[in-house]
Amino acid sequence: MARLVFWSSALLLAWTQAGYAVARALLARRRPAPVPPPARPAGDLPFVSLIVAAYAEEAVIADKVADALALDWPRERLEVIVAVDGSIDATAERARAAGADLVLELPRGGKVRAQDAAVDRARGALLAFSDANASWSPDALRHLAAPFADPKVGFACGRVAFVNDAGTNQEGIYWRYEMWIRGHESALASVTAGNGAIYAVRRDAYLRSDPRVSHDLALPFQLVKRGWRAVDVPAARATERMVPSVEGEWRRKRRMMARMWGIVARDPRAGGLLDPRGLPPRYLLALASHRWLRYASPALHVVALTAGVAAVAGGRASRMDRGLLAAQLALLTGAGVPGLSGAPASSDRGRARRVARAKPFLLCRYYVLMTASIAAGGLDRLRDGAPDAGWAPAEGTR
Repeated sequence: MARLVFWSSALLLAWTQAGYAVARALLARRRPAPVPPPARPAGDLPFVSLIVAAYAEEAVIADKVADALALDWPRERLEVIVAVDGSIDATAERARAAGADLVLELPRGGKVRAQDAAVDRARGALLAFSDANASWSPDALRHLAAPFADPKVGFACGRVAFVNDAGTNQEGIYWRYEMWIRGHESALASVTAGNGAIYAVRRDAYLRSDPRVSHDLALPFQLVKRGWRAVDVPAARATERMVPSVEGEWRRKRRMMARMWGIVARDPRAGGLLDPRGLPPRYLLALASHRWLRYASPALHVVALTAGVAAVAGGRASRMDRGLLAAQLALLTGAGVPGLSGAPASSDRGRARRVARAKPFLLCRYYVLMTASIAAGGLDRLRDGAPDAGWAPAEGTR
């Protein structure tokens, strides 16, 4: 029984972390390459409202508004809205001075409620959303809007590249892998999540959701249930600074996961992530493989480790069992190697060399901490209840 539990847990982990991605890629190779929609003439472009929800963003908001106004999109068909969520700094004043078309000064209610308020005032048939610290390439909106020529598309997300690789955070490597998976999901069905830096929603498809859960996770699967497609747009590119250290990323992910569990653990009858009703079979497989099992991965790791140790202690483990158990222990050992954060090197070049040498261990630490953040966020939610809808910029990202 211990061996059965051990291998079942290990295989589920292997599937969600690697096997699913490989299977998606192989299936995608058998399908013809999608034909990009034809470019629309300027006179046929939709009116777009680009919405930036902001809290304590006085340091970056003027640059963000300037970035939006520099997009390759007819100015008369673009509306830039900054929704200030109860911020007491100079975010609103600086957004107005930078040329935002509409600045809303709202009572503190959280990012989603600020976005909702902006949507209520928006004039666009297409609603685009961005973070205050995200910079879009000039042609990003052209590419992001293009899939909406298909009336079945209700949600589109672009690609964000994380910069600030001088630190110990390995989010950039993980994110590139996620983007690769997302591209194959989009080609075969719909994406299972988006990102806050660059995405758009057809106005008719926009949904008001729990203010404690971000659009990133909530919108794609809820729109797919309603018959819309949610697609990935690789050519729509943005950049954003990431948290410099893996420890800082752990804290950010832990806060995110405390919110995420609100939609994962919600009663399926109330529209929770675990509700399979209304989902096409192909999309349901993607959701189960990429989301359900990922969120179960901390428990699967604990079960696999416990069952593996029990099998070895009971003298029933084969050589393969011992090898797989040794791999799990090596992962944990690599994550615990001391000195990965360390004192700053005497020069940027010296620090870069030190980080490069430590990269295998940094990847181990990143994986273990990010997996543990799922469980930690869930425990925080059980202990403290649902977090409030408030939010603040992540450390080191501005």
